[in-house]
Amino acid sequence: MLGASPQGGVVRAAMPYEPHQTGAETLVTAERGRSFRALHRKLEDALATIEQSENVSETLENILDESLRAFHDELGFDGGRIYKREGDDFYLCCGFGKSRQAPVGLRVPRDYVPHRRTLAEGVLVMRSDEPGIDHAFERRIGVESTFAAIAVGAGHSHVIAFSVRGEVREEQILYSLSAMRHVINLKLQQQRVSTMLDEARAIQESLLPTAAPSFAGFELEGRARPTEIVGGDLFDYLPLPGQRLGVAIADATGHGLPSALLARDVITGLRMGASEPLTIERLMERLNEVIHRAALASTFISLFYGELSQDGTVRYCNAGHHAPLLLRSGSFLELDRGGMVLGPIPGSRFESGRVRLVSGDLLLMYTDGLLERENDLGDPFGATRLKQLLLGGPQRTAPETIESVFGAIDEHARGAAQGDDMTIVVVRKL
Repeated sequence: MLGASPQGGVVRAAMPYEPHQTGAETLVTAERGRSFRALHRKLEDALATIEQSENVSETLENILDESLRAFHDELGFDGGRIYKREGDDFYLCCGFGKSRQAPVGLRVPRDYVPHRRTLAEGVLVMRSDEPGIDHAFERRIGVESTFAAIAVGAGHSHVIAFSVRGEVREEQILYSLSAMRHVINLKLQQQRVSTMLDEARAIQESLLPTAAPSFAGFELEGRARPTEIVGGDLFDYLPLPGQRLGVAIADATGHGLPSALLARDVITGLRMGASEPLTIERLMERLNEVIHRAALASTFISLFYGELSQDGTVRYCNAGHHAPLLLRSGSFLELDRGGMVLGPIPGSRFESGRVRLVSGDLLLMYTDGLLERENDLGDPFGATRLKQLLLGGPQRTAPETIESVFGAIDEHARGAAQGDDMTIVVVRKL
């Protein structure tokens, strides 16, 4: 690219600056790269040996203890401490190595320069002769020369500090501690998410029935297989006045935590509504309004709800769910009367259907994860295979029916990953 010089002559534009390295400098750079890669591998190995503990402090104690062993020689770490935030203050909660005798509970002065710099910069290395060091304070916690520190956790909830002996490899220490800080924060984040999911799973499991109820003249069984720790499928049995039993199965869009929370709202609303003197149609309309107000606009849930009487009569409403299959004498009846899925459109109206079960009838309710379960060739299990399975072989009990369906789906999938939650509920007239 050409341009005019101040003197009017033509000059060439300056090329981007490329630093020139001598052969010796190139070797040093390559060696530094190999050293950092080796340190990073050792850091990964050290952190990989650490099992997540039940709380953040225990996890950090394990990391600190392992880091002192792993980097005692390479980085000169011979002592370490963990400080925990309580309000606006930090307190020493444990020490390792040469800091093992540090006074637990010691408060760090808020205006202490190394403390403020660690919180501001995230990673810090300070030598004992730098301004702002309080030597009396450092001696109390077992620090005699250089120290390094990182701030970790949500809102810098903890500080991990190391005592460094001998020659200070500052560049390597900063690199290693920066990588360590990143990995620790990821671990703590995963731990928080895992705890949340465990709590969500406990909530969901508490809502799902642990066993089918006894209902004279009938056999019932239900089972759910979530794709993730928690799922968007649900089923439930609801005792009703007049010797009746409510049976429900639902499928929220997607899977995982958002779907599980929506399923929780539905099952709670269904239980509350079923206890009131409402028609099935009105119950579904009220559920639709609640879900529409509470959920994201793109979220919805399908629901099949039926009320079973002792004489075999089933009054039901199908809100956009896969039609349950009623198997009778080698043929199928699909229970599809109802309306659209719950949630997207306020003011939706629903209608109910009615069918009567007779001796030998088998009613299979299921979610679409069954039909959509693919094998490694991308071939879904499908409704045809499901119907052929139900028609084949001797009459099965409700638990045997569920076992045979899941077994056939697993055989079809050939180990391919499950893509959606799968739930089955069976009602058999004895």
